[in-house]
Amino acid sequence: MTLEEIRKKIDAIDAQLLPLFEARMDCAREVAAVKKEAGLPVLNPEREKAILDRVAGQAGEYAGAARVLYSTLMEVSRGLQHGLLDSGAPLRALVAEAEPLPKQVGRIATFGRPGSFSHTAAQRLFPGCTPITFNSFSEIFRAVEAGDAEFGVLPVENSSAGSVGEVYDLILQFRYFIVGAATLGVHHCLAVRPGAAPVRVYSHPQALAQCSERIAALHLQPVPCETTSEAAFTAAQEADAAAICSEEAALSAGLTILERGIQNTENNCTRFIVISRTLFLPTDADKISLCFSLPHQTGSLHAVLSRFAQAGLNLTKIESRPIPGRRFEYDFYLDFTGNVQDPDTLTLLASLSAELPRFSFLGNYTERE
Repeated sequence: MTLEEIRKKIDAIDAQLLPLFEARMDCAREVAAVKKEAGLPVLNPEREKAILDRVAGQAGEYAGAARVLYSTLMEVSRGLQHGLLDSGAPLRALVAEAEPLPKQVGRIATFGRPGSFSHTAAQRLFPGCTPITFNSFSEIFRAVEAGDAEFGVLPVENSSAGSVGEVYDLILQFRYFIVGAATLGVHHCLAVRPGAAPVRVYSHPQALAQCSERIAALHLQPVPCETTSEAAFTAAQEADAAAICSEEAALSAGLTILERGIQNTENNCTRFIVISRTLFLPTDADKISLCFSLPHQTGSLHAVLSRFAQAGLNLTKIESRPIPGRRFEYDFYLDFTGNVQDPDTLTLLASLSAELPRFSFLGNYTERE
């Protein structure tokens, strides 16, 4: 057969498959009505496993592909049923009751002294706010927990050094809402007290990683510190030490700047998030964050991620973190573009909240560049 003849044969098969798919989805509607009447859950994992095992056994050399095909069919079917049954009532109520982000903001918990990049990010996100500085990420969460600050601003990811694992662990521990985010260009300088001859350099581990190439070229010993701004004040006390920090932090500590822009990449930037105990939903929200764990079964992560593809949603971040006290079990953190006020997006999140273990909707917010 020629290629054109084979393609015509495929088109003929597809013409038979589409009506069968539509008929199957009509059956899913009927199933939803029965489950609603009987008060049954949408997900029946035992039946789905039996179907997948059966089709894999019948498909011969195409067993794996058949599993993927039928798993997708069942995911689509469940999504339709969740929509018809208005699943995820607690999440729907949470979204319906959320208010816009307040225009006037007072106390903001930030990481490091004035001059730190977190301090700059807080001022950009909330002009006129009152930053309260802390030297650990956990202290920021505790300050928000105690009501000592309305919000907390934390770095979560750098374009060259990667994720800030400790912050993601705290996000998953506290499950506070993310109500804002901003990406800040980060340009580090090397600074010393006047007349110093440095043999070591202080900075936060992330900053040391971001400037590793220049540190190695200068044969300096990297010494981790709690914050970049704290590094500046530490170096100011020593005649043989330098600091990697912002220009503002260097000037605040009375340091002389030896070099500017020493980061490994020119377009080095860090993403910061705003945490809150209360959910706020800006009307122009464009980024959604959530977390969940997964059942121990083959293809469970693929099945979940495929539902975002079906909804036309673009995943921008996925992070896995170990669940404390459990052996090789993980929580997954996801960022994706979208607005929870969109009915299809809300239905997807509501259905996931009804199915996935340890599911938390972390927020829908505006991502500022």
